[in-house]
Amino acid sequence: MTITPTTLIRAAGVAAIAAGVIFIGVQINHPHSDVTNVTTTEWAVRNSLKVLMAALALAGITGMYLRQVRQIGVLGLLGYLVFSTGYLLILSSAYVAGYVLPSLADTDPGYVNDVLAAATNGTAQGDIGLLQTVLQVQGIGFIGGSLIFGIALFRARVLARWAAALLAIGGLVTVALSVLPDAFYRFLAFPNGIAMVALGYSLWRSARTYTTTLPAPAHNSRVVSQAGAE
Repeated sequence: MTITPTTLIRAAGVAAIAAGVIFIGVQINHPHSDVTNVTTTEWAVRNSLKVLMAALALAGITGMYLRQVRQIGVLGLLGYLVFSTGYLLILSSAYVAGYVLPSLADTDPGYVNDVLAAATNGTAQGDIGLLQTVLQVQGIGFIGGSLIFGIALFRARVLARWAAALLAIGGLVTVALSVLPDAFYRFLAFPNGIAMVALGYSLWRSARTYTTTLPAPAHNSRVVSQAGAE
């Protein structure tokens, strides 16, 4: 199998589509975030899917950025870096929620509840250490990244502009929902997830025209020039 730019772009598009679908799916009928649920199989499955979602989203937005690196400019680079930071921390926090907190549920349930409260816009009663900072940076990265990256994608005019606008609007919706209870806060997955699916499909389709815009290899022109000189 030959790996080409077209292959990588299409793979990134599929990754973004899968990430959007998973992001929406894991939030549907999500159990309440408390110590009584963290030891269940459902909790482990959902958080494993969140880890997978974050990894796929990172591949997807990387493909989106590289596909239009010239058009997206400095704003796109900034948005990509901030958005990537948000998804990297989502991956990390989902891993902690799925594989670390269950082991602490019996020995330190207060700490587990505090971490879960902080992760779902509540207030931790005790000290959860650096996790508090990680969760805050995660929120800033996800909200700010989706807003900035969405605006940059919209301005670049390469992928579906309505989906780029929805990604940016999703960041603003997240800010509004962040003051609401956990059940409402989970609705933030829908605009972002739909935007990722649409952008991923648009990225996949754009791969068909990408190769036609690539410059010819430089060595060919040198060979022709040398042949003409001889």
